[in-house]
Amino acid sequence: MTADVWLPIPPDEIEGLPEGPAYRHWNGEEAFPADPADCVYYVVPYMKPGGIGVRPLPEMRSVRVVQTLSAGIDHVEPGLAHLPAGVRLCNARGVHEASTAELALTLILASLRGVPDFVRAQDRGEWLGGVRPALADRKVLIVGYGSIGAAIEDRLVPFEVAPVVRVARSARTAAHGPVHPLTDLPALLPEADVVVLSTPLTDATRGLADADFLARMKDGALLVNVARGPVVDTKALLTELESGRLTAALDVTDPEPLPPGHPLWQAPGVLVSPHAGGPTSAFLPRAKRLLVDQLHRFVNREPLRNVILTTGASSGSGTLRNLPGASGTRISPGRHGA
Repeated sequence: MTADVWLPIPPDEIEGLPEGPAYRHWNGEEAFPADPADCVYYVVPYMKPGGIGVRPLPEMRSVRVVQTLSAGIDHVEPGLAHLPAGVRLCNARGVHEASTAELALTLILASLRGVPDFVRAQDRGEWLGGVRPALADRKVLIVGYGSIGAAIEDRLVPFEVAPVVRVARSARTAAHGPVHPLTDLPALLPEADVVVLSTPLTDATRGLADADFLARMKDGALLVNVARGPVVDTKALLTELESGRLTAALDVTDPEPLPPGHPLWQAPGVLVSPHAGGPTSAFLPRAKRLLVDQLHRFVNREPLRNVILTTGASSGSGTLRNLPGASGTRISPGRHGA
């Protein structure tokens, strides 16, 4: 059996790939580069629309690893039911933290200091003065304190913010201090000047920022979403924006992409960026380093990084265990974000 590895980046552009597998380049094109049944390690094309990335999964009967190049795995989950038992799903932890945290900080500063208003005034040739909120001394609540949430806090600290409050799926202690469980949110929201969402999209976080969540936020607070669009109830957010009580900075929206004429485009107090947190100049070199490391681990039968879950209740059939990187050990679901 051919042990194929499907990569969305041309293999000859990735230095240091291990010898052994047959590398196939596929970045979401209509035609597959080879028989999907021979693929043992599948790297999902990055930021492709319409379920393109899951299209070959039903035919990947020998696959042992599905690797995303995103921090979130929600776009792959619909295809997991087609996979054999024992397939490890890995995300791209370590690739997007810096870029996403940079954008979160950019959105916070731009929104508080009124940069969009300055740009519009410049277009009109108008000198727009006035007093604007500072980030200094503001209390920031980060909802979804995984690796991206921690990277956001790292960048907030030099701006002399009030103590950052951290929330994750369950309580724990992080390097910067205590992390509250999600159940503490109702008591924490009224005290925050800025609320940053950096959670994965799961059943527990879909619609998390609903009407009740938003109503608990203090008057004049800023909501920043660098997670996934459906984490926020768009209709409830529009109600708060149109009343002028809250402002928002959104790198992700529901629906996405935001269609022409959608009310969010013209809502007062909102800044929209087009899901720009991950795709930066930092992405490609970090993604390549991740793939080289993971594939060396796979070929050498070493533990993989960033395993989010393993399909099924067993490791699959005996024939699959003989493939490179296969293991008889079940891996429990891992923590990713909130």
